[in-house]
Amino acid sequence: MRDVRVVLIGGTSNVGKSTIAQVVAEKLGFECLSTDRLARHPGRPWRTSEWEVPAHVAEHYRSLTVDELITSVLGHYERLWPRIEELITTHATEDRGRRGLVLEGSALWPVRVAGLQVPRTAAVWLTTDHSVVRARVHAAGCYEAAADEEQVLMDKFLARTERYQTLMVDAIDRLGLNRIDAGGAQSAAELADTVLAAADAQTAVGRSASGR
Repeated sequence: MRDVRVVLIGGTSNVGKSTIAQVVAEKLGFECLSTDRLARHPGRPWRTSEWEVPAHVAEHYRSLTVDELITSVLGHYERLWPRIEELITTHATEDRGRRGLVLEGSALWPVRVAGLQVPRTAAVWLTTDHSVVRARVHAAGCYEAAADEEQVLMDKFLARTERYQTLMVDAIDRLGLNRIDAGGAQSAAELADTVLAAADAQTAVGRSASGR
């Protein structure tokens, strides 16, 4: 791959960003980070063996409409962006023995990434059918066995997630950025290779020579 120091992988929740980012980082010998580690918005509202939904997270999804949930998460990402941009710039422009960076997260909003004036940076977004995300969330939250209240919270989370992806795809296509379907039969390694090929072909952050 050309002299890329930072690879950005965006996408909605449960699309596979973390898994693919880790594989890409291993292939490149780069550090792998998530934007969630900088500051996390209310987390996923379903129980697991290691996670009990905090009261404030349940209330967040229970009390807000889908429009309000979108406004809330986009506002969070806007406030987080200066820290993200600083992290990208540091890894892209200051070698000093520092490894390159693969940064993944829903906070990599297309409009902001497209405005980056940072060298040696590439960006792609992963997308998939809503049905794939829904199936993954239902499996993770044991939806069929969950209580009615828990199902309501998962449904609200999914509605926000699907709306977010719709808005994200509209922005990606309007700006001519790279997006990759992560919902097919490709393995994680194959998807990682597709991400790397897209990054290698880019002439500006997120854009290939053809404009997609």
